[in-house]
Amino acid sequence: MTPTRTTASPRRRPSPSARFDTALGWSPQFGANMALRIALCVLVFCIFALPFVAIISAAFDRNSSPTEISLLPKTFTLQNFEVAQQQGLWGYLLNSLVIAGGGLLLQMTVSVFAAYSLSRKKFRGQALVLLLVLMTMMLPEEVIGIPLSLILGDLPLLGISLKGSVLAVILPVGIWGFSIFIMSEFMKEIPGEIEEAARLDGVGEFRMLFTIILPLCKPALGVIGIFGFMMVWDQYLLPLIAANDPSDYTLTVALSVLRNDTTVGPGVLVAGAVMAMIPSLLVYLFLQRSMIRGITSGATKG
Repeated sequence: MTPTRTTASPRRRPSPSARFDTALGWSPQFGANMALRIALCVLVFCIFALPFVAIISAAFDRNSSPTEISLLPKTFTLQNFEVAQQQGLWGYLLNSLVIAGGGLLLQMTVSVFAAYSLSRKKFRGQALVLLLVLMTMMLPEEVIGIPLSLILGDLPLLGISLKGSVLAVILPVGIWGFSIFIMSEFMKEIPGEIEEAARLDGVGEFRMLFTIILPLCKPALGVIGIFGFMMVWDQYLLPLIAANDPSDYTLTVALSVLRNDTTVGPGVLVAGAVMAMIPSLLVYLFLQRSMIRGITSGATKG
């Protein structure tokens, strides 16, 4: 008795329309719908990209005018950046980078530990603590400006003044309710079986956090990294009340003060705006993949 042979049926190749599938509903065939989508994409690109191009063009233009918008500098020059250096904007940029880096590092560290306690532990008053964290997001900076200035001038229990130092700006931004909330909600979605299996292997708390929980939270770290940097970088009131001398200003405060100087042209202000814009763009480009994964992670769970 000879065994019967079974021949596998040839695989059917997917149609071009099945392979060409995107969130925007693109079609491989050019038609009216595709032309309309391309026109809309070009329009959106112009709306968002042309202002950046105009700012960069004005920063390198010798005779830039606030009433004229040009995509290319009429007379290319680096004089605006040279005058910005004479006005000390590079020093203010360094102050901003130090404060943003230190504040973001402290903020992410506090957020990770606080979120781990709120999401993976059970204790009395847990809901009240989370409510207090969320309440801090509802208070505008102007409400806590005066009390914060008094505390920075005379630190409780220690009796020292932090004004005039970078710690006066770094410490208040080290705790942000938004970052704690995002991290805690993301950590809640991690299956408990992973933690239980690690407990059976004798994993302690710190090893559990840094080797098991935290690597699974990379998308959330990207989200709080971008928003946290923008939050610290855009601070205006806090660096203003924490400074004892104009040399303590950050770049945002310095640009506001320089705006009232009649001897400085608009080109210098635009050059300072470009200097303030570049770090934010670099942080976003570096962390955008983690940010997109963090925002869309909830939509991909069944």
